[in-house]
Amino acid sequence: MPEVKHTAPGLLRLWRATINSRKGLVFAFRSEQAVREEVAVLVLALPLAWLAGATAMRSVELVATVVLVLVVELLNTAIEKLSDRLTTEHDPQIGRVKDLGSAAVGVAILMGGLFWLFAIAERMGAF
Repeated sequence: MPEVKHTAPGLLRLWRATINSRKGLVFAFRSEQAVREEVAVLVLALPLAWLAGATAMRSVELVATVVLVLVVELLNTAIEKLSDRLTTEHDPQIGRVKDLGSAAVGVAILMGGLFWLFAIAERMGAF
């Protein structure tokens, strides 16, 4: 007869995933200056979004763009850490992979910046 489990498997998996996510965020925050800077921008963006956004939804969208930059930075950090684990020697292909991750962060920052500029212009009545 199969053993009866007292904890639902889905809840246990969710709990473990939450713990792993927390560990990843703490590690990234402690080891990466860019992550710390983006978290600081997110903290500033929370109140500023309510001033810059013409609507509540626009304010949420503004915060979401900053969160998106943080997400892309976390993925870029994961790529860099894995690449550094593979080899410490200079490898042109790994360098290109790291450059692509960096480019993704740059595109996310550009997109977020343009979105904030558009929202500010909208708030000022330019549109």
